Order: sequence, then C-alpha cells, then structure tokens
Amino acid sequence: MLRCSYLVPGLRVACCSKMSTTPGPLCRKFVPVEQSEVTSISKPASFKFRLVSYNILAQAYVKSTYFPHSPAPCLKWKARSQAILTILKSLEADFLCLQEVDEYDTFYKKNMENLGYASIYIQRSGRKRDGCGIFYNQNSAELVIEEEIDYNDLVDTVEDGTTSPKEKYGVLVSGNKEEPKAGSKLKDSQADRGDPNDPRVRLKRDCVGIMAAFRLQNPSSHHVIIANTHLYWDPEWADVKIAQAKYLLSRLAAFKDLVSDKFDCSPPIILAGDFNSVPGDQVYQYLVSGTNSMGPEMADDLPMPLSSVYAFTRGEPEFTNCTPGFTGTLDYIFFSPSGDLKPVSYLELPEAESSDVIGGLPNYFHPSDHLPIGAEFELEA
Repeated sequence: MLRCSYLVPGLRVACCSKMSTTPGPLCRKFVPVEQSEVTSISKPASFKFRLVSYNILAQAYVKSTYFPHSPAPCLKWKARSQAILTILKSLEADFLCLQEVDEYDTFYKKNMENLGYASIYIQRSGRKRDGCGIFYNQNSAELVIEEEIDYNDLVDTVEDGTTSPKEKYGVLVSGNKEEPKAGSKLKDSQADRGDPNDPRVRLKRDCVGIMAAFRLQNPSSHHVIIANTHLYWDPEWADVKIAQAKYLLSRLAAFKDLVSDKFDCSPPIILAGDFNSVPGDQVYQYLVSGTNSMGPEMADDLPMPLSSVYAFTRGEPEFTNCTPGFTGTLDYIFFSPSGDLKPVSYLELPEAESSDVIGGLPNYFHPSDHLPIGAEFELEA
C-alpha cells in the first residue's frame, strides 16, 4: 500500500481527486512514542503491526435531521462510501476494527478484499442493520479461531433465575440518571426500548462484538487476540453498559484460555471499539481498573488488566466524536500491558480548533461523526 505524504507538522494532506475542487478526506499520520525508536533498535527481533478502530457511521443512521450541520453532499452514500474507503486505504493498517458497518455484504467485504483484507463480521440482533467487523491484511495475519459476542445473551441471566442481573452485572431495575448527550443520534426509539423496569427488556439492546485469534506472519508466528465491540449508546442506561463491559471481559478471559490451550501460547489481547463512554466514567474505570461506583469493589471483577493506548502514550484525546451537540471521547483501543506487547506509535487526532472539525462532523474531510484512532504495536520475539 502507498502511504500518504505529509509536508510539515500541523499541515495535513487531503486525499482528493485532482479534477475536483471539493476537499477530500484527510489522511493523518502515526506519531512515534518518545524513545520508541531507540527501544526498537535495541531489539531487532521484534515485530510491528498497526491496528485502527473506526466507527464509520452506518448509512442507516445518516439523516439530515440527525446531522443538520453537515453539508448535504457529505451525507450521500456514494460520496461517504468512497471517502471511507480512501481513509481506510491510507491508514495502511494490518487490522481494522470497524463499528456501524451496515453495507458489509454489498460494499465493504468485496472492496476491502480488493485492498488485500479478509474479514469477519457480526450484524446486530433484532432489526438493526449495522454491526462490527474485523478486517485483516492477509499478508500480515492468519485467522485461526473466532467467536461472536451477543450482549442479548445477558437476558439469560434474568430468565434462568440463578443470579440476579444486579448481583452479577450491576443492572438496575430503574435507570441511572446521567445527563444525556445532547445531539446524540437516537438509534432506537422509546417504543423500541420497552419497559425500562423489566431487566429482561433493559438488557436486550441488540449490541454485539466479535473476537478472534490471529497467527501473525512473522518468524515467531506469534498469536494475538483482537476484539471489536460497540456498547449501548444511552448515558442514562449506564448500568446496561457496565453489564455489557463485564460480560465482554468475562468472554475475553474465557476465549484467551481457549486460545492458550489450543495453540500452547499466551496471546496478548487488544480490545477496540466504540464504548459510548467518556474517560473516567463508570465503564471506562471498570475496563481499566475493575472498579465501578455501582457496587462493592472486587478484585475478581476484572478478568484481565487492560490499558488504554492513548492514555498510555499521550493521554486520552480531547474527542473522537464531534458534533455540535456533543464533542467527546467515546472510542478506545485497550491492550493487555506486558513485557511482550507495547504501543510504539499512535494515530494523531485534531484539536478542537482544527479547521477540518469546526462545525462538527460528518463533513468533506471526515465522512463519519467519529474519528479513526489507531496504534502501531511492537511485539517482542
């Protein structure tokens, strides 16, 4: 793949047609972590790979009523789909964890194959048309095993009656009242949600994830686990998101045990996605520390230690989602910190005053209301 070229720090090159005067999608660069080059030189046997997470905004949710600030041409599928492909190609990632993929069979699967990517995909439950996909460069990795995650399985914890959802996952009978995000695009109506006092209804949010083990195409044939997910959106239902996060990590822990036994290895884990949670809130704190404010602190609550790539390297970004009604960080890449795996560069993100985000997204520079985030990891032999 060809990398986009850059002029000087602060100036970004737009990938657009020479025949068009309309701005094109921006190609951002990966920024080395301080001292990473020195570390890499001292360990020549190490292997690097690049992972990007991106909520590409499902076309099913692209309505002018949700995005009145966006130029009308930017919301059309033909323009958006090509802009998304341009960005995905320019990022030159070995792994792409995409959320809100709703034209998988008709568009993304084939077009990404043309770029050298194979893929796995799970569509959301119920009437939802979008889902999560992991696209991987076939020259970089080989898929060896995969599992799907359907958070509607949490309903079974209510129906079997063995353990209450509040005891096991912290789900409340009535909702946590946090301030809702102004300008959030409503992905299900109040009627779709049903009775919020019924935990079975409360837990059935049609959210999904997918996880897979890959054998890297390096001399040591390392195994790595990549997981991609999209948690429920509503901040008033924080207990549901906590339940989903706990279920996610319990499934990841079991999957790691399976992969370890099957392939006689100890694979590092990378977990990416749109967690619909801001830094420091209950879900975020649970994912990085195993604690939350909904119940007693228990060491066994966290199946594995996880660190956020951006917090580890430069601090969480100011935002990954940018609309006039809400601008904040919702997307993360978590990794299992160990001596074998570490991030050595991260994908740069714009500042609030950057001209390409002023007025909110989507726009001509960014085809989604979210920004892609990414990291290059180094894995020691």
